[in-house]
Amino acid sequence: MIRSKKITGAARSEDCLINIAGVCHNNTETTVFCHFPDESHGTSRKSSDISGAFGCSDCHDRVDGRVRGSDFDDNKDFYMRRAQTRTIHRLFELEILTIRDSRR
Repeated sequence: MIRSKKITGAARSEDCLINIAGVCHNNTETTVFCHFPDESHGTSRKSSDISGAFGCSDCHDRVDGRVRGSDFDDNKDFYMRRAQTRTIHRLFELEILTIRDSRR
């Protein structure tokens, strides 16, 4: 299980990277790190901090299932995979994640 306050804290004031069409309000004041389900999560336990993305409050509500809607449910895998990739790229830009032999 990976836990990192630098990863989760990096979401503060960032753009929403989940961007669910017709849902996202992209208010950077509400952006948090949204955990996505994976094999590391369970009852009362969040996924690792690499399984998620920066998301606004409305997109977060859809990801967590507090608000339902076919706009997300029908395309869930697309939105989560795209957002996770965008977030990993942003974490590299912020120099929170690094790969020893990477080049830009």
